[in-house]
Amino acid sequence: MVAERSDREHGYTRRSVEVDRPEARLSDLFWNILLLIGGFGALWFGAEWLVRGAARIATDMGISPVVIGLTLVSLGTSAPELVVGIVAALDDRTGLLIGNVMGSNLANIGLILGATAVIRPLAVADRVISRDVPIMVLVTIFVFPLVLDNAVVVGDGLILLGVLVVYVAFTFRTADEDLSQLGQGADADSGEGEDAAHGLLLNLGLVAAGAVGLALGGQAIVKGASFLASELGASEELIGLTVVAVGTSLPELVTAVVAAARQQADIAVGNIVGSNIFNLTAVLGVSALVSELPVDSSILTRQLPAVLAISLLVWPITASASRVRRSEGVLLLVAYFGFMIWIGFAS
Repeated sequence: MVAERSDREHGYTRRSVEVDRPEARLSDLFWNILLLIGGFGALWFGAEWLVRGAARIATDMGISPVVIGLTLVSLGTSAPELVVGIVAALDDRTGLLIGNVMGSNLANIGLILGATAVIRPLAVADRVISRDVPIMVLVTIFVFPLVLDNAVVVGDGLILLGVLVVYVAFTFRTADEDLSQLGQGADADSGEGEDAAHGLLLNLGLVAAGAVGLALGGQAIVKGASFLASELGASEELIGLTVVAVGTSLPELVTAVVAAARQQADIAVGNIVGSNIFNLTAVLGVSALVSELPVDSSILTRQLPAVLAISLLVWPITASASRVRRSEGVLLLVAYFGFMIWIGFAS
């Protein structure tokens, strides 16, 4: 925009060009694309460190990799959703927050598990099939009565966090039972002494660094992608369900791909199931403690039912031959995009 203004001191009129110009928008676009690239880099290294550290901890402590994937890795890869949830709650952007949780859970199963299985068929541990997938379904069902009053309040948040504590305790308790049945004690390496303790600290540091990298990378990608989406004039709810959800689910995607490539499918599948449980309990629970979360009717009629449906779909898939085949990965991808189109029409 060009505007005229007079310069009294020099006695002439001059033209000045304000900031709103194509060059400025191109500059913003460039920096946001660069932010996206940097975010992908942070995600990749973060996932590599997280999986490597978690696998070493599982080996050193005698804990099965699937348990580490269901708890420690899931919490780390859910960090972006948690950060986005807290920030959105503080900014009173609840549509973005809840859409992010629902969209992330859909993406974790349909997009991430589906795409990873297409790349490399995934073996599924027995405990994931018999315990953790059913728990994921039950937690999803449990959310329904909490949002029937069209809000997630502080009391609901405390209940969800209580469910999370019970789940984590149950996971480690049943892990001990599984190990005792296999004759694998957690104290198998008790003679290691200081070297074992030192190695554990190093691996915990590796996991922590990986989680930080994932969180920063997820935030960078969300920021860059949100800028690009806003340029298209997309609504906040749609951004939360799609761009932000996929962006914050990228840690799960990268972690699953890296774990599968490193022949650690237990961590890959366990991470996806555990992350969905963490999203519904930790992200919604903590966010509700920060601010009351109004729930739009579309959450009850479309988004939450879609999350439940795809969670129910993955149950028989994982139970068949204890693996997710390529054809089943394609089915999950089709289901994901089908649900997104169905929800999108309602929006």
